Amino acid sequence: MTTTRKGLATRRRIVEAAAFEIREHGATATTLDDVGVRSGTGKSQMFHYFPQGREQLLLAVAEYEAANVFEGQQPYLSELTSRAAWHAWRDLIITSYRDQGRYCPLGVLIADVGRHSPAAQAVTSQLIRRWQECVRAGIEATQATGEANPALDADRTAAAVVAAIQGGVSVLISTGSAEHLEAALNMCLDHLLLPPP
Repeated sequence: MTTTRKGLATRRRIVEAAAFEIREHGATATTLDDVGVRSGTGKSQMFHYFPQGREQLLLAVAEYEAANVFEGQQPYLSELTSRAAWHAWRDLIITSYRDQGRYCPLGVLIADVGRHSPAAQAVTSQLIRRWQECVRAGIEATQATGEANPALDADRTAAAVVAAIQGGVSVLISTGSAEHLEAALNMCLDHLLLPPP
């Protein structure tokens, strides 16, 4: 496969087109023809970059969407060291997922692509682990500053926070409302953070 700047740009255009098609129509309904029309590429070009076809393209979409999920929470996710930082991160998540609605990358990973490709499911699992590790590090850092409950198990609490976000996003995709996502995150932070002095 070519690694020229033009080649990388073409490959990225195909992946982005596939991601948008899946967001709009679902992985099952998305065809290589749909992706070709949206990306302005022919099938021979797509098979040049994805010689294994649809399965390989789904994996690339999963990697693309996982990167979007993680990068979309920065720099907040890496700076969870205080009550104010946790609230800023919460606000970012609620606002961004509300704005993205059913087109959010997390929804694509959880509700669609991961179900159709074992390799894509592995990408989603890796994202969840990485995400949980960042949240756990933030919990431990906030415990060290005295603003988080020192009795909490940081890893279990981080798992609950990530699950709360996933669940809230799933409800948002189904209903169009961020109410459950906001409630779940607020409850997590109420449990995690000590009352201000």
